Order: sequence, then structure tokens, then C-alpha cells
Amino acid sequence: MTASQNKRGKLFVVAAPSGTGKTSLVRALMEKMPELRFSISYTTRAKRENERHGHDYFFVPKAEFERMIAAGEFLEHANVYGNFYGTSREQVEQVLAAGENMLLEIDWQGAQQIARALPERRSIFILPPSRAALESRLRGRKTDSDEVIARRLRASIEDLSHWAEFDYVVINDDFERAAAELEAIVRGAGEHLRRDRPEVRQLVARLLE
Repeated sequence: MTASQNKRGKLFVVAAPSGTGKTSLVRALMEKMPELRFSISYTTRAKRENERHGHDYFFVPKAEFERMIAAGEFLEHANVYGNFYGTSREQVEQVLAAGENMLLEIDWQGAQQIARALPERRSIFILPPSRAALESRLRGRKTDSDEVIARRLRASIEDLSHWAEFDYVVINDDFERAAAELEAIVRGAGEHLRRDRPEVRQLVARLLE
């Protein structure tokens, strides 16, 4: 009997404030571990020119999204700046039941909902090395005004306060090392990266000053 027939897969939830490099880290991990399945969210927002339905998101009308909420079809869902996003319960359950591991990139609010629905999940939080680095990364996008950047920075600092709700913490001060640490956690070798490290508490204290 193969592992996929007798062993349930694991769900990994990755969250981080905006500007920490989370998406780049997740992309690097998926390249290193192509066997890892990635959860594709449902959304009511308009499809952008370079996006594909069923690849980047499942794009659905608001009425269909509301029907799915009422039917309990989401593990988690949220309203983000007027657009709805959600994770399909069926999609995740099918992958895990097949013995495959799955990665879910999400915000801390969604992570709380996943924790209630699937307490066996493993959750990972990404931290920036400093507040200056966080602001620099937000400015590096060169798409937002100073006012928007200031608002995003305040929101990111607020998000940071939820770090202790996660099992593991990766500090993105060096991209290659952070990517290797994320991979170690998913491969089951990340006990040294659990959230209760003294250096994590010290960093968070500085970030939240």
C-alpha cells in the first residue's frame, strides 16, 4: 500500500504582513518542492490581464460566492477592500485525503479560521528583520503614494502582533536562508524554528516599539 493510500496529507498555512517577501518565499518553495500542492483561492474581484481562471484564482460572481458561504463550502473567507476571497473546503480535503501535502498562503485572519476548522494544520509566520526593511520593501514596489505606504506600514505592524498564534516563525533577513528554513519546516525538520525562540521575541519587541 502506498503512502497516499494510508496516510493523510499535511496542510501548511503561511502568513505574513505585507512587505515581508512572503509571496517570493512561497514561490521559491514551490519550485523546490513541485510535489507540494498549492491552494487556489476563490475571489469576486475582476480578473487581471495576466491571470488565468483556475490557475491564479477561481473567479466567481459575488452571488455565487455568497451561495458558497451559506452552504459552508469555505474553510475560510474574508472581505478585503470590497472583494471576497475564500479557500474551498472540498479542494483542501481532496488533496489531504489523497495523502498529498498542501500549502495555503493567507492572512492571519484566515489562518485563525483554518486553525478552528483544521487544528492539525501547521502554521508558519514570516517576519521582516526590521521596521526599516519592511518600509523599504513597501516603497520598493513604486506603485503607491506616501500616504498609502504609511497606511500599509501601520497595517503591517498591526498584523505583526499576531505572530504568537503560529507554530513556526521564519525571519526573512536573508532570502536564501529564509527559503531554506521554510523548506525545512515543510519537510518536517523545522523544530529549531518554532515560535518560542528568544530571538523571535526580541525582534518582535523591536518591531512593535
